[in-house]
Amino acid sequence: MSVDTLIRPGLRRVEHVMGTPVSLDIADDRPPTVLAARADEVFAWLREVDARFSTYRPDSEVCRFDRGELLLSEASADLRRVLERCADLWGATDGFFDAYATGGLDPSGYVKGWAVQVASDRLRAAGIDNHCLNAGGDVRVRGHSSTGLPWRIGVRHPWNPSAVCLVLTGTDLAVATSGVYERGPHVRDPRRGAPARGLRSVTVIGHDLGLADAYATAAVAMGVAGIGWLDRLPAHRHAVITDDARCLHSADLPLAPDPAP
Repeated sequence: MSVDTLIRPGLRRVEHVMGTPVSLDIADDRPPTVLAARADEVFAWLREVDARFSTYRPDSEVCRFDRGELLLSEASADLRRVLERCADLWGATDGFFDAYATGGLDPSGYVKGWAVQVASDRLRAAGIDNHCLNAGGDVRVRGHSSTGLPWRIGVRHPWNPSAVCLVLTGTDLAVATSGVYERGPHVRDPRRGAPARGLRSVTVIGHDLGLADAYATAAVAMGVAGIGWLDRLPAHRHAVITDDARCLHSADLPLAPDPAP
């Protein structure tokens, strides 16, 4: 039997968490009870993150902190860690990644990627070496898919929700996409205090999904200047779709080969 037809057992689960469908694919040959337990842990963690960091829940820790009802010394270790990382990213992006860009505290541009990265790290620590976790376009893959081949990650077409514009492949990738095609111009240019313009979609590929997520958000906020900034970003690759439909990407982007005819 050829490698592309050998299907390993595993698990697939989809739940709605953090305001988006989250899919987990595990391609390890482990007992179903073990796989189900690991999946339960992943989604429990993501629900915990949502409860703590949601800007839509008045009782969330991030909202209580933003209103001054919670001191930093009283905050959880996770909130303190995220706030510290957001401050670092503000400096690393010359202020274009700004958790206060909308006026109040909103670390969402880092939190979703960070949460998925933590979940993937925990899966790997538990011996689940082959998995794909996708939270609304923020994707962490490790190992191989159920076919035994590297994972394939489709990047959504920014004008056609039923199509992809690129397909990436790999065995250890963090892929984050930020764009204005679903929620409109929600990313703001913190210098102008206005919605960002120029880039329709930015995908950043690295090995830490929190960083990739934040860098993609920052590049969208920069507008067309973000293309040059991404070109100089070390240890990361990118693909950009501009508002005028140009597609620009790193020369070494891990593109999947075209399927055989």
